[in-house]
Amino acid sequence: MSYTIINPADETVVETVTHAGVAETDAAIARAVHAQRAWAEVSPKDRASLLRAFADAVDGDIEHLAQLETTNSGHPITQSRGEAAHVRDVLEYYAGSPERLIGQQIPVAGGVDVTFHQPYGVIGVITPWNFPMTIASWGFAPALAAGNAVVLKPAEWTPLTSMRLEQLALDAGLPEGLLQVVVGRGSVVGERFVTHPDVRKIVFTGSTSVGKRIMAGAADQVKPVTLELGGKSANIVFADADIAAAAAAAPYAVFDNAGQDCCARSRLLVHKSVYDEFMQHFEEAVGRVVVGDPRDERTEVGPLVTLAHRENVASFVTDDVPVAFRGSCPDGPGAWFAPTVVTPARGDRVATEEIFGPVVAVLPFEDEADAVQLANDSVYGLSGSIWTQNLGRALRVAQSVQSGALSVNSNSSVRYATPFGGFKQSGLGRELGPDAPLQFTETKNVFLATQ
Repeated sequence: MSYTIINPADETVVETVTHAGVAETDAAIARAVHAQRAWAEVSPKDRASLLRAFADAVDGDIEHLAQLETTNSGHPITQSRGEAAHVRDVLEYYAGSPERLIGQQIPVAGGVDVTFHQPYGVIGVITPWNFPMTIASWGFAPALAAGNAVVLKPAEWTPLTSMRLEQLALDAGLPEGLLQVVVGRGSVVGERFVTHPDVRKIVFTGSTSVGKRIMAGAADQVKPVTLELGGKSANIVFADADIAAAAAAAPYAVFDNAGQDCCARSRLLVHKSVYDEFMQHFEEAVGRVVVGDPRDERTEVGPLVTLAHRENVASFVTDDVPVAFRGSCPDGPGAWFAPTVVTPARGDRVATEEIFGPVVAVLPFEDEADAVQLANDSVYGLSGSIWTQNLGRALRVAQSVQSGALSVNSNSSVRYATPFGGFKQSGLGRELGPDAPLQFTETKNVFLATQ
């Protein structure tokens, strides 16, 4: 079976990729088992050196990776370069981990008690189509650092950069079979990762509905999972905020990557006393967003990933949805969708469900308590922003909003040096940060009797 990759910016054929079946997936897992046993015996110093060599290989291939991502996913070229550099930086960061997987010596009576962090074995990483290579690195870099092998299933729509990273790992000297990309359908390859007994942990980023199925399937073998799922994050603007600055930043909080971001601030909550002022600034800011050819250095937002996904996004903006204003986008071939600002009622579908496109719902709130209640009125809890000049309010609201990654007077969500993950149905577990390699190990306790 094969899949034809289409450039979402112009609908031209990029290439055809062969999909693996169950037999090919099993063979990849068997190779990973063999490679991991040898990798676990490699000294921490040498493991670190090989990961640094992998980072160097990525660094030397940044432009190639970026062009691949722009062609496959429609990301603006400047964004794609940043994503490739992020993969390099993640590898460099976790190259410092093999020599720092430090256990404990615990005081006990009658002997000495020590702990060890031992790798699981083979890790199954299943990645989404919105940030293919960056999210892949969040899984494979700390997993490899901890002594595991990785089988990686990229999304069917966007496999090209993951395939290239597998080759770069080999070019850098990582052993055959240690990092393998298995391209195929989730119902085949992903399902086999879940059911195969030699895959000892699953790391999945994607929709909440699929995450639930993976979690249920993993329960049969009591297989641990890390899940990063959907979001409907709130961008809260209080009356004492710098309104012009908040409005100028707001388009990029939701329209970056054409809104295909689980951290997108797709609910914009604005205090009623500054609502009109904010909307005036916001309309001007949306009008300045450059949507266009992703190969153009000036482009800020590209197309959606596929024509099918464009239809899904459009289904949320029906004739009865109040549209305040729109940005612009190209006509003609491509999965284009203009940045769209809607003003629905609380509880409307467009204000509660994850759209995964360049659509933001703006809702007024009464006071701080109402803002917190509205922000928390969601099954999701992944990210969000708080705009205020009151430090006390910023801390109160940050502690009250049920979300895993919040920022104050900015719209950042992910830094590789800090933990990332969601509350509620936005996920389970954490990725990134200094403790990420520990998530790919099991703690063994050993007692040595001295009496």
